[in-house]
Amino acid sequence: MSENTFAQILSEVNTCAKSANDLASLQNFIVEIIPQRLSYYNWTGFYMLDPDDPETLVLGPFRGAPTEHVRIPVNQGICGAAVAQNDTVIVDDVNSDPRYLACSLETRSEIVVPIRVNDAVVGEIDIDSHDLAAFSPRDKEFLEECAAIVGSFMKRTQALSSGAK
Repeated sequence: MSENTFAQILSEVNTCAKSANDLASLQNFIVEIIPQRLSYYNWTGFYMLDPDDPETLVLGPFRGAPTEHVRIPVNQGICGAAVAQNDTVIVDDVNSDPRYLACSLETRSEIVVPIRVNDAVVGEIDIDSHDLAAFSPRDKEFLEECAAIVGSFMKRTQALSSGAK
């Protein structure tokens, strides 16, 4: 994938983050634009920690095939591993990883990137691909930049809402 594609998407995500009214608007923009521009991103979605049950991830906006995994305990699956480790997890072949929670028989690889606010994980971006070993170090860097934009947006909007009280 061309460096220009990643840079253009990041520019558009940054622009959206400056004008979005709420987190869902920003997340919906991201899950729309990324698979449009990166054809090997076959399922793109957000899981956020449930504020009432912080040991559980809850499915947020996504694009791709529906999934039965709308709530995932932090200690389960690749999504749970990324939160527990507070680190990006890349799985080149999901069929060889016992942590994988099957969402689609077509999925071959997955990358999960934590979203942080003040160094604490609050959620994640989850991407599935129908291709084996689809995600390069540049994909990791790109998605970590997207996650940082979302985390900064959340921090800024939390500060605004707490200041308004």
